[in-house]
Amino acid sequence: MIRALLVDDDRDLARLLADYLGSHDVELNHVDNGADGLDALAREPFDVVLLDVMLPGIDGFEVCRRIRASSTPDVPVVMLTARGDDADRIVGLEIGADDYVPKPFNPRELLARVRAVLRRARPAPLSASVPAAAASETLRAGPLEIDVGARVVRREGTEVVLTSFEFRILVVLARRAGETVTREELASEAREPAQGKASYDPSVDRSLDVHVSRLRQKLEEDPKDPRLIKTVRGVGYVLAVPARKNGRV
Repeated sequence: MIRALLVDDDRDLARLLADYLGSHDVELNHVDNGADGLDALAREPFDVVLLDVMLPGIDGFEVCRRIRASSTPDVPVVMLTARGDDADRIVGLEIGADDYVPKPFNPRELLARVRAVLRRARPAPLSASVPAAAASETLRAGPLEIDVGARVVRREGTEVVLTSFEFRILVVLARRAGETVTREELASEAREPAQGKASYDPSVDRSLDVHVSRLRQKLEEDPKDPRLIKTVRGVGYVLAVPARKNGRV
């Protein structure tokens, strides 16, 4: 059972979603303003937050900022809004939202988005997600050292905390360091192994660029002028330094 918190002042939408999501193993808890949403998160755990932007009092952008600065910074956030402008979507993703769904939307699509962000947020058990051959694999790329089996990343000896999806993105790039990895390849190869590889579906996973941006924030000396993870415009990304396995080129 997935426990979801809906923060939205549209009570008709809340009833509709409670009925639909409830029939798909999602327990929906509803509050109608940002302050109550933050209070609810402080009191009890939720698997995902469905957050409207246009809220009375504290708007959804500010609620998202406070969630990311709170004691539960890793809870996935899907923003819901009638404001479908690209600028609003980009702002939401940049401040830490995991996905952005413009209203009106199909509840079935929302359910797919919720499941997608939860797959990215929940690390698979080590035995299921790391093949035996990779259990002792260490990748080194410039200042980075990536212990694949232990899921640990260090930059110049200092451990860097990454989400499960960020870690998988970095491993894909490090294993192919010096090569351009297309966005489609990166999205497919970074999926949980249990899901298998699938054709790239930008309607379900539109936020790859945001996760790469967060990686840069954590790994680059100057995220605005990245030297490690570079964008190949119109194609994808490249880890710009050679990777070495177990200390060997």
